[in-house]
Amino acid sequence: MQLKTRHYVIIALLLVTAFLHFGAAFDGRIFPEHRPDLLFTLNGLGYLGLLMAYFLPLGFLQQRRRLIWWTLFAYIIVTILAWVIIWVGINVLIGGKPFFDLDSLYGVPAKTAEVILLFLLWRDKP
Repeated sequence: MQLKTRHYVIIALLLVTAFLHFGAAFDGRIFPEHRPDLLFTLNGLGYLGLLMAYFLPLGFLQQRRRLIWWTLFAYIIVTILAWVIIWVGINVLIGGKPFFDLDSLYGVPAKTAEVILLFLLWRDKP
């Protein structure tokens, strides 16, 4: 597969999104017990794994590119929906802002990158 400009942008945005999730996982202001959060860590690792699966030039992976594309696309949608559900749950239903005081540092940039990724992936649909 010859990489096009949109592929480089997809790679960059996937890396940004993964590292924003790692940043949130290891941020002591979000998780004061100073242990990395398992879900954020796994989410970041999931993005890195799907990035590699989508772009590595291995025959096994290239033969399954459409399946990997759908998995990545669904993964991004699930991540966005989980963020919305948590945001609504904490800010609207509970009325508190314990987590999302830092949302502008991690959540908003990650979700912005993910929405752009959905658009670019749709244009790259195998």
